[in-house]
Amino acid sequence: MPDLLNDYWAWFSIFWFKPEVLKSFSWANPEFFYALLIIPLMFFLRWLFFIRLRQKLEIALPKKDIKWQAISLLRFIPDVIFSLFIALIIIALARPQKTNESVEQWTEGIDIMLVLDISESMDLQDFRPNRLEAAKNVAREFIEGRFQDRIGLVVFSGEAYSLAPLTTDYELLYSNIDDIHLKMIQKSGTAIGSALGVAVNRMRESDTKSKVMILLSDGESNVGNIDPVTAAELAAAYGIKIYTIGVGKEGKVPYGKDFFGRTQYVESSLDESTLRQIAYIGSGKFFRASNNDALEEIFLTIDKYEKAEIKETRYKDTMDYYMAYLIWAICVFLFWLLLKNTFLFNALED
Repeated sequence: MPDLLNDYWAWFSIFWFKPEVLKSFSWANPEFFYALLIIPLMFFLRWLFFIRLRQKLEIALPKKDIKWQAISLLRFIPDVIFSLFIALIIIALARPQKTNESVEQWTEGIDIMLVLDISESMDLQDFRPNRLEAAKNVAREFIEGRFQDRIGLVVFSGEAYSLAPLTTDYELLYSNIDDIHLKMIQKSGTAIGSALGVAVNRMRESDTKSKVMILLSDGESNVGNIDPVTAAELAAAYGIKIYTIGVGKEGKVPYGKDFFGRTQYVESSLDESTLRQIAYIGSGKFFRASNNDALEEIFLTIDKYEKAEIKETRYKDTMDYYMAYLIWAICVFLFWLLLKNTFLFNALED
């Protein structure tokens, strides 16, 4: 847009009549555009007057003396100029505007701790490409769907390790998730109780109203310095809600290839009762995922359960541009008046 405040002549620019500029406006009073019907009505009445005048001439003069000449079209120039004046007035009355709107979104947010099992059994291939990679993928997608929530990350096998504190730096979380692998923790086993304890330690000083822990595991707790049920009770004492997800199928599941390229199978078991008990103590819910699609659906469900209300503050800066068209209308009207009071106008009418 031209600088209307500092450049006086910007009002007279032909810029205002470009189709893309007219389309870019919002209109405060668009109903005024119906008044544009006045212009074709005016020309229609003018045409009727011309027909009646011609009929009178045919009576007064022989037809051979009445000849049409192209120069006679010039008589319509004043009407065209006056129509332009009316159109500009209507555009000004419709009030073309430009609105710059900014939206500020904010929420109180939720503290969420993802507790991920990376024990050896997470390499089983009943998920694509294996249980761990499937869990990492849905964890990324879950984080992408959050807004201003603080999210942390704990991984565990025989020991538990805090990989990321509660943070809104989601890029850091993506990087940490990418770095997760099965050999991060040397001690083997499944220390669910220790993992819950580390997660509680990260969340206990949080003053956020809503605190959530999502525990994902495919085995049964067999090592660690704290019992899973005791750790769940500790979490509940700090007001932390716990969702538990049991990953994998029971029985024989595929695990790599043998020397001849044949798929190998190993026995898989899950302590579902303990995971259910942890979720019950934590006032959450237990889920069972047997494939990639089921795991994705579970995270989508938890995502819907734990949504903070997002509030918006909108700021609008509106600027009117009707003055440009009003000034043009005045100029056109003055030109019409000037033309009306000249010999040329009288000649055109005659």
